[in-house]
Amino acid sequence: MAIQWYPGHMTQARKKAEETMEFMDIVIEVLDARVPEASHNPVINEMRLFRQRPNLKILNKADLADPVATQAWLNYFNRQPNTKAVALSCKKPGEANKIPKLCLALASHRGTHLKPLRMLIMGIPNVGKSTLMNALLNRRVAKVGDEPAVTKSQQRFDISETMSITDTPGMMWPKIQYESDGYMLAASHAIGRNAVIDEDVALFLANNLLKNYPALLNARYKLDTMKSETHKVDGSFLDVLKMDGVDLLEAIAKRRSYKRHDGVWDTEKTAVAFLTDYRSGLIGRISLETPTSRLLMTQAELPVVAESQADIAEDGNLDE
Repeated sequence: MAIQWYPGHMTQARKKAEETMEFMDIVIEVLDARVPEASHNPVINEMRLFRQRPNLKILNKADLADPVATQAWLNYFNRQPNTKAVALSCKKPGEANKIPKLCLALASHRGTHLKPLRMLIMGIPNVGKSTLMNALLNRRVAKVGDEPAVTKSQQRFDISETMSITDTPGMMWPKIQYESDGYMLAASHAIGRNAVIDEDVALFLANNLLKNYPALLNARYKLDTMKSETHKVDGSFLDVLKMDGVDLLEAIAKRRSYKRHDGVWDTEKTAVAFLTDYRSGLIGRISLETPTSRLLMTQAELPVVAESQADIAEDGNLDE
């Protein structure tokens, strides 16, 4: 089932952002380093290109992402025109201090008393914009929460006499084009919980990690996820993993004794625990996509035929 989430207040947030961008010098887009392209809002890119504003892409939560994949993404983004990408964790002291200098390098004609540098910070929900703002200003100015769409209005702050920054609410786009993007975003907690089924998201995540990070799963859950069987397919012998996503979640439930009162394994509790382990980094440093896997996915996966925009907005309002 395709995941779509577009709360009604985001339409107003988009209109306000379009108005504000006219008076900004640079757009800072915060991405989740574990899913950099899936967490990139194409609407932000459209607005930025229309106004011809340079772009600083911040791959936040880099401490949770696979460093090899993160470097591949930095190389990918830094080849794009008028763009600079940097990976950081805004929870680490001093990391956010890099941002003003990087912005000045992209807008060198600003940053004086006569022409202060005006920065606009944008991104989808729950990528860490508020935490980044608090770190950048060295005080608590933005509400932080472990749920998407905490910030609901724009706020402007002076960093110095020659720099200001405007924070915007987390903003999704009306239709998520690829089904796997919706699942990657949901796994990384960028989608409101009322729009997802935890068991489905956990199953998607389990299959992804079995394919790409079986050793980390073994270390975390003490399971032999890499055991395989040999199958003959079209005259060739292939090694196929014995364990799939369903098997993995059931094995975790058994190991942790997650049972319901009727004696059935508690798949919902297992799914939530598994997603929490991933989101908090307890499984290890994981990236759900790379530039190469992204290319292969877009070539193989058909775009989602979504609901009407009105239906999406109506569903999204449930989570406001």
